[in-house]
Amino acid sequence: MVEVDGSQGEGGGQILRTALALSVITQRPLAMHSIRAKRSKPGLMRQHLACVQAAQTISDAQLSPIGAGVTELQFAPATLKAGDYRFPISGAGSAMLVLQTVLPALLMADAASTVQLSGGTHNPLAPNFHFIERAYAPLVARMGAGLDMRLRRFGFYPAGGGEALACISPAAAGLQPFDLLARGMLQDVAVEAVCAAVPRGVAMREFDELARLTGWDRRAMALLPVSQEEGPGNLLQATLRYDHVTELFWCLGAHGVSSEAVARKLCQDVRDYQKKPDAAVGAYLADQLLLLQALAVWQSGQPASFSCSEATEHLHSNMAVIAQFLPLRMSIETASAPVVQITPL
Repeated sequence: MVEVDGSQGEGGGQILRTALALSVITQRPLAMHSIRAKRSKPGLMRQHLACVQAAQTISDAQLSPIGAGVTELQFAPATLKAGDYRFPISGAGSAMLVLQTVLPALLMADAASTVQLSGGTHNPLAPNFHFIERAYAPLVARMGAGLDMRLRRFGFYPAGGGEALACISPAAAGLQPFDLLARGMLQDVAVEAVCAAVPRGVAMREFDELARLTGWDRRAMALLPVSQEEGPGNLLQATLRYDHVTELFWCLGAHGVSSEAVARKLCQDVRDYQKKPDAAVGAYLADQLLLLQALAVWQSGQPASFSCSEATEHLHSNMAVIAQFLPLRMSIETASAPVVQITPL
């Protein structure tokens, strides 16, 4: 049994999701305490319960009694099963975080799977659908596996109601690690907005301000089609496609926050990434890539490395959990940009 302290490092839900995924993959029972101990409301909340139940479903795991606010659990997986799954979250809990829990395991299964997700697709504190589709899925493909994402309906906080489908294809020869140390030249920038049950003028003002701040072509900025029944919600996002990586930055509008403030926040996030030209991936994508690369190194016996704009506490916490399950040596070298190195023991 692997005993995981949920209060270590950043002390949030990422520790739980990584531990669940690795427990299913390695077939090692998990005992976790102090779940989300450093959050304002510790313990399991709705979306975390959905993550635990999803991990249980794909592995026929035995599970200790859980409920809202529970800070301890025991999880004993049986057999990882490919299949066609449906994981709903009532309200606007992040469906993408549920996918983040089961995806690594299903990439290691013996057949393809489909995962239907419902709940929040574009949340303020989680990777959104387009980030998974455009920034994360291409990295899965480089490892020899497949992740095809389809958005059926937007889901914003607090209404939720979003729907997405993930088609997951394991790598025929196992996940293959690779080095990602440079982003390359910028090839394209795409700016998009969503106004669901929100006046179209909100996006127009966001576009005007973002064009003023960045010099990007205002005429190329586009509204994504959306049904007015899918809101209310406002999203502004920029997809930056480089030679070797695609990054996506987004900001959600909120009541009482001006369109100009949304555009300024997005612009600042983009500039923070561009200030580190030697970093291949941004801070959020680094968190997502670490577990994939660790699994590929473990499976193949070959090392991997990648550079990132920032070695966050999330990244360090994720490394600590992975080290409890997999026989790997992981380190971060500090140069012009942090470089994560993963080698088999």
